[in-house]
This record gives sequence, C-alpha cells and structure tokens, in this order.
Amino acid sequence: MTIMRDVSIAKSEFVPDQKAVTKIQTWHTDDVLWEYCCLPQIVDYVECFLGPDVLAMHTMLINKPPDVGKLSSRHPMHQDLYYFPFRPADRIVCAWTAMEHVHRQNGCLVVLPGSHKGALLQHDYPEWEGGVNKMYHGVRDYNPDHPRIHLEMQPGDTVFFHPLLIHGSGTNRTEGFRKAISCHYSTGLCDFVNLKGTVQEVIENEVLDLAEKNTGIPKAQIKYEDIWKFRSRVVRGKKGWEED
Repeated sequence: MTIMRDVSIAKSEFVPDQKAVTKIQTWHTDDVLWEYCCLPQIVDYVECFLGPDVLAMHTMLINKPPDVGKLSSRHPMHQDLYYFPFRPADRIVCAWTAMEHVHRQNGCLVVLPGSHKGALLQHDYPEWEGGVNKMYHGVRDYNPDHPRIHLEMQPGDTVFFHPLLIHGSGTNRTEGFRKAISCHYSTGLCDFVNLKGTVQEVIENEVLDLAEKNTGIPKAQIKYEDIWKFRSRVVRGKKGWEED
C-alpha cells in the first residue's frame, strides 16, 4: 500500500496517529478492501461501460482531513487520465463511493459536466500558498465560468465518471474526516502508450522518481507501464496484464 499524509500536518505532532493519513492507494492485495472492487452493485454498472473483461487498475481510500487553515485539503481540478498510460479513455471508468455524508462543507466532489468530451489538458502543481499535496497536479487552463456541479452524497452513494471529466474537491471546513473509497476500472483490451513528449511526461517522471526512492532500482530500469500492471487485478472475465 501507499500511505499519503496531508502536506499541512505530515511533519506535525500528528505523524504517529492515523489522523495524519489523507489517502491510502494500491490496496488491491488487501482481502477486506478488495471486496469493494468486486461488489456486484458496482461491477454490474462497470460492465455497461467496459464489457465483460474488467480489471481494477487504481484503488484509493480517501480520508480528507479537517483543514488547518492552509486550504491544503483541497484537491485541484484535474483529469484522471493524466495519470494513466493506457488507452482508449472510453474503456476506463471510476467508481467513487461516499462512506459517509459528503457535502460542500466537508469538501464534496466538484465536476464540470460535459468536460469529458474534451481533450487531455496540461497539468501542473497549483501555486497555493498553503502548499499542495504530492502528485496533486491540476489542470492549467480551463474555463472558470464553466457550469459546475457539487456532488453531495449519502453513505453508499456511488458516482461513475469518465477519466477526462474535469473534477476536484473543496476544502474540508468541518472538524471530522471525509471518507470515500474508489476504484478505477479498465479492460484488458486497452493498450499502453508512450508518454514521452506528451503532457503526461511530467507525472510519469515524478512517479518513476518515487519508485526509485522506494525500491533502490534506478528509474531507467523501471517502466511506468509495469507499475500500472503491478497495480492491476482481474475482477471479472479474462486474464489481465499481470498474466502477460
């Protein structure tokens, strides 16, 4: 698993406590959490988008912390496809489930409806005074006047969205933690693409730098494609990339 801590409290007295954890990723080998990815209430809908061969590609447990005043609990507006080296985009879908009441005060999702019909845009770290969490890149240019929807949800409510949809989340202005769980699904029929010279090269290099730091293996010997194959697991249908 990858455990992430909010930039505003990661070096504070809260480090030894679970309250410092803002996100857990890559938990597809955990038997309990994995049950979420296989829920028929989720996967039956995923099949409508992807067909019978379904792979879990990216797993997240989100624990948005109360903001300490630096607004670092925000997540910049972004497109999930920016992080993924596989295509086509129409064969990728995210299932995002609220684990408790999610509303504007604790930082619900904000989406720009119709933006999934556009192109993948340039992403950078936003220039926020209170700091930005690691790998929280945001869309550089989008129309700030574009209509937006705040997705207020009850526990168990699930939203499915396209990887080109521009979305983010606001500041958690409550005293509690806003919890959600999500999985990005794809199909074994997708192909990996070369990201060199594209808007995704920056995030690819950042991930490879982190992989080198965590494993001691020179980044030149690590393929971004292989990192994503390692993160994948078959949910339904034929064998996936981990069987290649």
